[in-house]
Amino acid sequence: MIELERLTRTFDGRGGVRDVDLTVDDGEMIAIVGPSGCGKSTLLSLIVGLDAPTSGALRIDGRDATRLDPKQRGVALVFQSYALYPHFDVRRNIAFPLEIDRVGKAEIDARVRATAERLAIAHLLDRKPKQLSGGERQRVALARAIVRRPRVCLFDEPLSNLDPALRAQMRVEIRALHRELGATFVWVTHDQAEAMTLADRVVVLREGRVRQVGPPREIYARPVDTFVASFFGAPAINLMEGDTLGVRPEHVTVARSGDGVQGRVVLVEPLGAETWVTVDGGGARITGRGDPELTTGDAVVARWEASDVLRFDERGARVEGPAVVDAPP
Repeated sequence: MIELERLTRTFDGRGGVRDVDLTVDDGEMIAIVGPSGCGKSTLLSLIVGLDAPTSGALRIDGRDATRLDPKQRGVALVFQSYALYPHFDVRRNIAFPLEIDRVGKAEIDARVRATAERLAIAHLLDRKPKQLSGGERQRVALARAIVRRPRVCLFDEPLSNLDPALRAQMRVEIRALHRELGATFVWVTHDQAEAMTLADRVVVLREGRVRQVGPPREIYARPVDTFVASFFGAPAINLMEGDTLGVRPEHVTVARSGDGVQGRVVLVEPLGAETWVTVDGGGARITGRGDPELTTGDAVVARWEASDVLRFDERGARVEGPAVVDAPP
């Protein structure tokens, strides 16, 4: 279990993270998300011990780890850049943390082999990093992190350098690895798809403060404010002025006729199985699912159900209860 209590790290009184209260359960996988500069990596550095907080407390398994040396925390970190030693082969890259811990050679060999087999890289043990693909390097970095059997694994945007197809494949493999290991995983990413597919819970940061914590579906369906609502979902949620209404594009249908908001097509995006159509409707831009045969300038209507609308107040906070209108005034 990881417990953060009013954890704060500022730099000359600015930036960093502020008053973060968060408990990560034993064996849980959480994702920390937010825009660039929101404090994601700072928070990770505080947990692993690469940085010290300005104030607040950090506990790991109930033990005060606020000022504890990183080696004493039982925490492993996987970097975005993989950080492999180029002059070591894969075997030595994986073994290196165990060598530092003065583990016996026979034990090192056994654990390296078992970990490599678990991640399907046993056939790469004699190769150097420069001979590996991006996905293979990522697996080596993962192997090096878990070979010590850490209680906590931290990941700092480890898939961001991979192409989309490989990224999707690695998400599946990492979720399976998490279930197999039973360790606590903390995953930092700016990719909402990673957060939604990998995590048991999502932590949304903005300007160093926690805006919302909850299961992915709750974050998506019941965002606390317009920032969280806009951060999750692709295409982004439609926000319309008036009472500040929000409706997600997947709940909007764009058609040539019928009831709804009248407007004209300004953008058509065919994406294979579905087509997103953006409509200029009386000053509001509304995106929804539409016919791929639509073209720019076509007269259309955009419609949705009242039950799919989120309502926000003038400060951007979500208002409980359904909106009572199904179209902007």
